[in-house]
Amino acid sequence: MTLHNEIKQLIIDCLDLEDVSIGDIETDAALFGEGLGLDSIDALELGLAIKKKFDIKIEANSEATKAHFFSVASLASFIESQRS
Repeated sequence: MTLHNEIKQLIIDCLDLEDVSIGDIETDAALFGEGLGLDSIDALELGLAIKKKFDIKIEANSEATKAHFFSVASLASFIESQRS
């Protein structure tokens, strides 16, 4: 499974999005607001899930973190940069 799909599956699982499939989440679409429509509570849950699954540190409430969480693609880039 690609990192993008792993992230999409993590979003679906950790946020209990039963009616959403990996194919429904666009890699470059916004996760919050108009895109997938996630909110700040979802962001916290997703942040914890990513931290746990990929063993990376995420700074809460930083502008950089908001940018990383914009889309699946930006999250994947962030995770890859933290792994190396």
